[in-house]
Amino acid sequence: MFEIFVEHTFAAGHALRNYHGKCENVHGHNYRVQVGVTGFKLDENGLLFDFAELKKKLRATSEYLDHQFINDLKPFDEINPSAENIAKFFCDEIQRDLAGTKVAYVRVWETDTSCAVYRPDN
Repeated sequence: MFEIFVEHTFAAGHALRNYHGKCENVHGHNYRVQVGVTGFKLDENGLLFDFAELKKKLRATSEYLDHQFINDLKPFDEINPSAENIAKFFCDEIQRDLAGTKVAYVRVWETDTSCAVYRPDN
């Protein structure tokens, strides 16, 4: 099995609902997102998936959240904008039209030392 990953950063604000602590207040993060994709076959150029295309998908998904109050955006107007839920959101969005490969994981860092990982059931 082959695996590649790309990373991107964006800034956004959020507040955790039903949480008792500092994070229940509106605050922001400089998020870092890493997406890893896996597959068994390489294309005719010896690539699992084009890095440029994967970066494009990651940037497009990040653009939706960048410099926004995440709580106001779908689906986070209904679900908590936790790092875990943000990771799943990225996975679901990027998995669309990912021919021949699958998202293996998404890591979302809220700080340099704290991240959440989502691994879909493949």
